[in-house]
Amino acid sequence: MNIIKTDIEGVVIIEPRIFKDARGYFFESYSKKEFDEKVAPVDFVQDNESCSTRGVMRGLHFQRPPYTQAKLVRCVKGAVLDVAVDIRKGSPTYGKHVAVELTEDNHRQFFIPKGFAHGFAVLSDVAVFQYKCDEFYHPEADGGISILDDTLGIDWKIDPAEAILSDKDRNHPMLKDFESPFEI
Repeated sequence: MNIIKTDIEGVVIIEPRIFKDARGYFFESYSKKEFDEKVAPVDFVQDNESCSTRGVMRGLHFQRPPYTQAKLVRCVKGAVLDVAVDIRKGSPTYGKHVAVELTEDNHRQFFIPKGFAHGFAVLSDVAVFQYKCDEFYHPEADGGISILDDTLGIDWKIDPAEAILSDKDRNHPMLKDFESPFEI
């Protein structure tokens, strides 16, 4: 696997080695040994999958301590713009984000460490999105910041005014009104 560092320490893009021939392709989507050596030692405990249509935006989500989550995400069908926002108080990159297009063709994965809010926008007609988490889901620890917060400077590649959002995601606070539970 090829690790691409981003402007925010710990947030990385992963490109697998893909083997193609007349039959199609093969790649190793996850190897704990290689991930621990090249990215970070993480014990993933839960895999999730969602299916969404064009214009759906999900996020920006996180879990509060003590149930914080690191995530390894990928799009296995279609295309999404995936985003991680640093919400760690005291971080030199607080409020900054990394965005990456994940598609069924580029097979990229995106690692989001603990202390980041995460979300994505669906750019294709349909997208199937998978992610590994290193902590189980705890509804009482669920949190978020507004995916529509234009002060974050995220170009979602879709018109946010036409985005399809859950009621929960419509009601998350803007970053300026948010009290982060994470410290660096």
